[in-house]
Amino acid sequence: MKIEIEDKEFTCFLEYEQIRKRTRLLAIQMNVDYDNRLPVVIAVLNGSFLFMADLMKEVTIPVEVAFVKLASYHGGESTSGTVKKMIGLEIDLKGRDVIIVEDIVDTGITLSYLLEQVREQEPASVAVCTLLIKPDSLQKEFDEIAYVGFEIGNEFVVGYGLDYKGLGRNLKDIYQAIVVPSET
Repeated sequence: MKIEIEDKEFTCFLEYEQIRKRTRLLAIQMNVDYDNRLPVVIAVLNGSFLFMADLMKEVTIPVEVAFVKLASYHGGESTSGTVKKMIGLEIDLKGRDVIIVEDIVDTGITLSYLLEQVREQEPASVAVCTLLIKPDSLQKEFDEIAYVGFEIGNEFVVGYGLDYKGLGRNLKDIYQAIVVPSET
């Protein structure tokens, strides 16, 4: 199925049922890893809101939930290279187990910024759960990435929280941009 958002066409890449099954498996692993602990789960807005909601429905251990709003894309297809902090953490993380929930780790610029902010509060541990990761785009290694839904190539994707120019976040499935060969 093809869809159009603004000036781009997209085709279905990951169906919701695949996402749901993988999310359930990630939650099961978290339930095991954090049994008898009380982690703080921090969702990175706006993109992770659907993933976070579905993930939290499957997590059965007690958790505290918090949100931060950061951006490095500012509506386009590629990162601007700078992170804009819009809403920060209002919870003390000292001595706490922290799980950061991301929609996608692309270059890692946003994640690196957030990890720096979290580490300043001296948590007991920090782990990252991301729905999508683009290993070929990463600009550095992250030991903290413990839970990965899907590894993808350098496709530009929308849906299930991910957007293009602010649109497409509400799509149930994830779509990838159709690359039109340039005329030479």
